[in-house]
Amino acid sequence: MRSLLFFVGLCVALTATAASQGSFGPEYALEVFPAEHQTRTDPGSGAALLFLTSNPARDTNFYFHERSWMADNSAIFFYSDRERGGLMGYIVETGELFRVDTPEGGVGAATAAVNRNSIFVMRGLDAVEIAITITPGQNGPSTVAAKARVIATVMGGEGMTSLNESCEGKYLALGVRQPKDGGDSVILLVEEQSGVVTNLCRIPMADGFAYHVQWSHTNPNLLSFAGYKHRLNVVDIRTGAISNPYIELPGELVTHEHWWVNDQIVFCGGLHPKPTEDAHVKVVDVHTGLVRIIGAGAWWPEGTPEQVSRYNYWHCAGSDDGRWVVADNWHGDITVFEAKTTRPHIVTSGHRTYGSGDHPHVGWDRLSKQVIFASHMQGNADVCVATIPEAWQNANP
Repeated sequence: MRSLLFFVGLCVALTATAASQGSFGPEYALEVFPAEHQTRTDPGSGAALLFLTSNPARDTNFYFHERSWMADNSAIFFYSDRERGGLMGYIVETGELFRVDTPEGGVGAATAAVNRNSIFVMRGLDAVEIAITITPGQNGPSTVAAKARVIATVMGGEGMTSLNESCEGKYLALGVRQPKDGGDSVILLVEEQSGVVTNLCRIPMADGFAYHVQWSHTNPNLLSFAGYKHRLNVVDIRTGAISNPYIELPGELVTHEHWWVNDQIVFCGGLHPKPTEDAHVKVVDVHTGLVRIIGAGAWWPEGTPEQVSRYNYWHCAGSDDGRWVVADNWHGDITVFEAKTTRPHIVTSGHRTYGSGDHPHVGWDRLSKQVIFASHMQGNADVCVATIPEAWQNANP
């Protein structure tokens, strides 16, 4: 594995007001909207499909390596372009929707907390925790209460990643590109309780920084980011050292990585170049560099890009229980692979028209029984949750 230049030091953080820094402010109500969900059964697999949204506006799920479900599974978060949209939540018990904001303004770059009913967001340069309490309605609408605290105010740049939380719930991380620093980028480490912000590592402009900052789901000392020189980059927070568990050949496709179990990362890739690329679902051990294929793609010389893309994968994500890997393709087909046997199961298909619309960006729930993705099956972008059939779960212990 190859090491890159690294730097560890304190950030120069802007100062937030004492009244808002670190402690929660007063509770306030979040706006609640009627349910609009719809259900279907996939005709091929029998999987239950729950469309959280049916509004004509564009509704999309979180990126696949952010947590979408609240810690107790009572709400699922997503983004909406509707008039009273932005960051929104779906109440699992009732199907109602609610809008997540703060009295000081709207928020984004979100991820749900690992071990409490909160969501972490950016509001300008403020990293904010919003604690959420849902009271399902019995004879009327539900109520959703929130309270917010500013964890830290970070230095800005020309672009930031979404927040991502470490598996033990101690740190947040985000990447920032710094045009004033020669175009170099930094990954910031934010201690949730103290608000202390440090520069975990510096990525020289020559090495490239493509965002996708995400923590290991099982190792609190490791996180990764996507680069341009080498796609897969792993950072050890104890030293700030950057290593490359997989160094691609010139022109080789390596894309859309996701932490799995046992210090492994799943990703998509192959050797045939675009636009008729092959893209297998692969897994790499970040310590040994050992790679194996979990889901095989396909390539044939006469195939058109549209034809070949039907049999290859673009995003993939490993379940937290280690039993599954899920992947999507450019046609909106969602496939799960058994970890032990690599057997594929098509969960649902036809959620995107090739060449147009949002990619599914398929990701997992907390219990490794459901996957979430963007769907165009109903004519516009909606958020859909598919439940892995119980028979498949029982056959893959």
